Amino acid sequence: MKNIYSEDAFTGLEAAIVLIAFVVVAAVFSYVVLGAGFFTTQTAQATVHTGVAQASSSLEIVGNVMGIDTDTATTRLTFINTSVALTAGGTSMDLTGMVISYSDTGGGRNANVEMNSESDITNCGTILTTQVTTADDMRWCVAQRINQVGTANNLLEPNEIWVITVGLPSTASINQKITVNLQPAVGASLPITRTIPGGLSAVQAIY
Repeated sequence: MKNIYSEDAFTGLEAAIVLIAFVVVAAVFSYVVLGAGFFTTQTAQATVHTGVAQASSSLEIVGNVMGIDTDTATTRLTFINTSVALTAGGTSMDLTGMVISYSDTGGGRNANVEMNSESDITNCGTILTTQVTTADDMRWCVAQRINQVGTANNLLEPNEIWVITVGLPSTASINQKITVNLQPAVGASLPITRTIPGGLSAVQAIY
């Protein structure tokens, strides 16, 4: 008996199902590949921006580094004053997160000079009146804020100049080379290397 039913239609339907399945799989695969590409691009862009921020210092020295000797009978500096500002285009920076390290050729070392307490920031507390004996006793603070806008805060903002005072140990004597390293929370460090002159006065620029 002749079969009146044809299987051609079923074969066409199966082919259509397979085609649709291939199209769906291809679409999903393309979406995954594109998503991975976008993610990689964004990650690379973020890495570049972070690298630029870390590689470039956000601080710069304004003017001379001044050495102060509160006791001219001694042959050492009591502290230094250095004026810092933001580099062009720099964003506001919280200096309470800055790490200051110190070293000199006389053997003085301090990897993390402590910042004076908030109540002493205005006049730098005892740094201006008391000599530091050892590097472990060192402290730093903000002696003056120039061009400050608005109420006092810990943010160094564009167009502001802050005078930072760093107390020095007894090893910071004449003819010694000192290095004070300013490491902001974001950005490259700003090293300050100077040589203490052979003769000291109450106030002098050091180079």
